[in-house]
Amino acid sequence: MTPAIALTIGGSDSGGGAGIQADLKTFMALQVHGCSAITCITAQNTTGVSRVDALPPAALSAQIEAVLSDLPVAALKTGMLLNAELIEATAAALAPLAIPRLIDPVMVSRAGAVLLEPEAIDAYRLLLPLAELLTPNIHEARLLTDVAIEAAADVERAAERLLGLGPAAVLIKGAGLPPLRGCDYLLPRDSPGQWLQHAPIDTPHTHGSGCTLGAAITAQRALGLPLAEAVTAAKRYVEGALRASLAIGRGQGPLCHWHVAVPTPASSAPDPDSPPAAGQR
Repeated sequence: MTPAIALTIGGSDSGGGAGIQADLKTFMALQVHGCSAITCITAQNTTGVSRVDALPPAALSAQIEAVLSDLPVAALKTGMLLNAELIEATAAALAPLAIPRLIDPVMVSRAGAVLLEPEAIDAYRLLLPLAELLTPNIHEARLLTDVAIEAAADVERAAERLLGLGPAAVLIKGAGLPPLRGCDYLLPRDSPGQWLQHAPIDTPHTHGSGCTLGAAITAQRALGLPLAEAVTAAKRYVEGALRASLAIGRGQGPLCHWHVAVPTPASSAPDPDSPPAAGQR
């Protein structure tokens, strides 16, 4: 057997719900061999993060080089990069590559917790032009664009501005706004934008959902799906993982990966009666 191979570059979650751990579980569930390059070590559980230790940039570069020099990586994603030095090392490693690259600008959690050193925000502009797909949440889209996002129309305006920073496509995850639960806005450079949605899942156990979405898109791209189909299939995967989410620990539990069937591509056309009330492009 020669499986497709995907690489994740990000932080380790000791609680196993997000970061590198969530990415590798997602790759495995979707029958893709997962490789990793760790940027930082977090001490965290379902109740929160108590400590973060960044690895030296040289250690990160060595991990990426070790993987790429031996294994035919078909797609990759980035997650928590924490500081400017790690962002710069990642950009230098990714620049020569001609494979799908998903950049998840992990700056602020959906709940509003800061996950990036403030002076590192500007450094992300080195990575954005390297992205096939940029996947910010609402908070991160605000930070990168200075657009006040309070409604669906604001999401669309922020996506347009993000395209101006260089990525080939943008997917803004809308779950940070209650009216947009289950709704994400995909805007490729070469085609009209569209709202993609799944039914909101009534569970408090959503830890790692953003990482999982990015990893599922990356896995589907590694398997050869076109970008829009990969995003739709990934959303179906996340929906299933949320439905089976794990009520473990004393806080917000993680998604469940082993009860999720491998999704098949489905139409990404939104339900005309339920997308957010904004200008469908």
